[in-house]
Amino acid sequence: MDYTQSFAISAIGMNIERTRVDVAALNLANANTVQGVGGTSYQPLRVIAEARSPGSEGAAAFGALVSQGLDAADAVQGSPLVRVVPTNAPPRLVYEPGHPLANERGYVAYAAVDTATEMVSMMSATRAYEANVSAMNTARTLALRALDIGSNA
Repeated sequence: MDYTQSFAISAIGMNIERTRVDVAALNLANANTVQGVGGTSYQPLRVIAEARSPGSEGAAAFGALVSQGLDAADAVQGSPLVRVVPTNAPPRLVYEPGHPLANERGYVAYAAVDTATEMVSMMSATRAYEANVSAMNTARTLALRALDIGSNA
């Protein structure tokens, strides 16, 4: 039995979740930044993972993948496309009239980062990463047990 498929799936999942953790950490690090030199403020980022499949989209593509079967080459070819995109959220305005970067009405434009959302995203990505590690370890254990059974026979 070939276990490379399950290893590849877990590795792809770990890569996506690591990217989610990195982006959440970057957003949290810039949560209290104000506008930059050029007048632009930090834009929070989001990770988008999209399935890549040849042919049509939706249920028909899924059915085609199931009917053709999965092998190691298809796992890499059908792996999701991961993109990091800005959210284009408007800046969070805080009334601080004494701040050097306050506008004429006394508001300072901070990055539109919601720290609670970012913490939840980071915790969820960490749990999903751990689940992928557990799945990979289980597949490895199964492969080792199969080798033990084969060597004892």
